[in-house]
Amino acid sequence: MSPHELVVARIRGEYREMPGLRLTFAQACRLWQIDPDECELVLHVLLEEQFLARTADGAFVALPTPRARVVPVKAAPRSAVTGSASVCATPRTR
Repeated sequence: MSPHELVVARIRGEYREMPGLRLTFAQACRLWQIDPDECELVLHVLLEEQFLARTADGAFVALPTPRARVVPVKAAPRSAVTGSASVCATPRTR
C-alpha cells in the first residue's frame, strides 16, 4: 500500500472505532497530524467512496454501512449433528 492509501485506511478505521465521530477539516488535520493538502485529498477520497459525508456545517461524518441480512438457521436435532455415542467415544489404541 502507498503511504496515501495507508492514511486513508487509518482514517477509515478510526471512524469505525469511534461511531459518531464528527470532525471539522481543521480538527481532522490536527487529529491525524497531516498537512492540509494531504488531509484534503484523503477526505476527498473518503467522500467519493461514500464512506464519509459532509454535514451542513462542514463537518465530516461516517455514513452508516449496510449490514448483511441475518437469516436465522434452524438447529438440526442433536442426533443428526453428533451421530451415535460410538462416533464420539473412540477407543484409544497404543
